Amino acid sequence: MTDLSGKRVAILATDMVEEVELAQPRQALIDAGANVELLSLKDGQIQSFHDLEMSFGQKFDVEQTLDSASGDDYDALFLPGGVGNPDRLRMDQRAVGFVRDFVESGKPVGVICHGPWTLVEAGVLSGRTITSWPSLHTDIENAGGSWVDQQVVVDNGLVSSRKPDDIPAFNEKLIEEISEGQHTAGAAPSRTATA
Repeated sequence: MTDLSGKRVAILATDMVEEVELAQPRQALIDAGANVELLSLKDGQIQSFHDLEMSFGQKFDVEQTLDSASGDDYDALFLPGGVGNPDRLRMDQRAVGFVRDFVESGKPVGVICHGPWTLVEAGVLSGRTITSWPSLHTDIENAGGSWVDQQVVVDNGLVSSRKPDDIPAFNEKLIEEISEGQHTAGAAPSRTATA
């Protein structure tokens, strides 16, 4: 197993995050040895959700708000999905700016399901290949990205997946990219991984 000891990973999420898309990758990162911190728009806790069941999930403790967070303090960023979570994040200029700066830094970024909405808003998908929940296909292409329907897509440190069923493969590739460290723009072609 890849060892992420010494790596700091920010998870950016807010209320209505899909519970499984936050909890399972977060635990995989912790199990790999990473120091993981949940960042959000507000102090306290965020409320997760089960989109398909239309029911509330568990609450997660926020470790730092965006007002006090700096992307310079982290080695990687993870953006979980859920419909409401990225919709709220993309309406907050602090979140959009944090994500934009992080992607432009070349550090690894993981995103799943509806999470790419924040990347669309940040204007960082031009020339990138990515996957997502299928309904984001047009949004991603309108933002200059190339959308593909694959379990996992890795494009120069940007790791994306479609849905909860993809989480095991997503976790594996995200941990691999974080282990590799910061990427340089244009340093590697897009590659996909499927199970």
